[in-house]
Amino acid sequence: MRDFKQWLSTMKDSVATWTYYTDFNKVYENVSKIKVELNILNSLIGSKTIEDDFKKLVQEYPNVIRVIPILLAKRENEIKVQDAEGNYVFNFIKMNYSIDQYALFMKNSGLFELLQNHIINNLVDYVLGIEVGMDTNGRKNRSGHVMEDLIESYLIKAGLTKNKTYFTQMRISEIERKFKLDLSSISNEGKTEKRFDFVFIGALGDVFACECNFYSGGGSKLNETARSYKTLALEAKYIKKFHFVWFTDGTGWNQAKHNLEETFDILDDIYNLNDLNNGCIKNLVDSIGFIKKKI
Repeated sequence: MRDFKQWLSTMKDSVATWTYYTDFNKVYENVSKIKVELNILNSLIGSKTIEDDFKKLVQEYPNVIRVIPILLAKRENEIKVQDAEGNYVFNFIKMNYSIDQYALFMKNSGLFELLQNHIINNLVDYVLGIEVGMDTNGRKNRSGHVMEDLIESYLIKAGLTKNKTYFTQMRISEIERKFKLDLSSISNEGKTEKRFDFVFIGALGDVFACECNFYSGGGSKLNETARSYKTLALEAKYIKKFHFVWFTDGTGWNQAKHNLEETFDILDDIYNLNDLNNGCIKNLVDSIGFIKKKI
């Protein structure tokens, strides 16, 4: 029997990989999509008659307005503005005001000053910096994806092959059809269509349905997740040839350890990164026979 406190003590505070901090490929792709419009607007840098030049530019190349929001670090296609004169909702896909009003937006937002005073030299480089800054907001979401990537690398290391002996993002109904299993006890008689992060096959044909996540910080979601997986573990215990596996890690669990311990006591196949390093997937794949633990 594993000791919960000892197991919890091996949780890691980070799951960061080389590309975790900034997804440069995504940054480059986002900039590339608007590079032409940005280079057209570059002609305004240092202009002494920037307002008139902007109006002429928009008349000739109306599509340039679509890149204005990102110059303010905004991804929305509409920007709301309120002043003493009233409320405005500027649309940057299809112009809904006059060019004069869009010029007013550029002036009052500070963009004309940025360009006219040559504070920047190139809008492509400027937006590249904005994209890097905005991409940091995605780190929280990347933790989950990084954990999934790690799990997949361990599945491959254990000798499994994608779409042959392991599968990604499989729904309960897909698992039932492919492996001829009755999973009605965990799908509320077919009313709940849960999707598992990974499904892999053991040496004797046992099916392992896996969830994976990483929590560097606390929050109510951890307690909800632990309770949910405890219920799932109880429901799955008596399904022949089927096993629910949970891969989780992160020092955020220290703030929800009581709920996690309840699940740990119920779920035999709960593992962290330390367990993965010690070959837990290979052990599952190679295991000869499984006895369902009675409640």
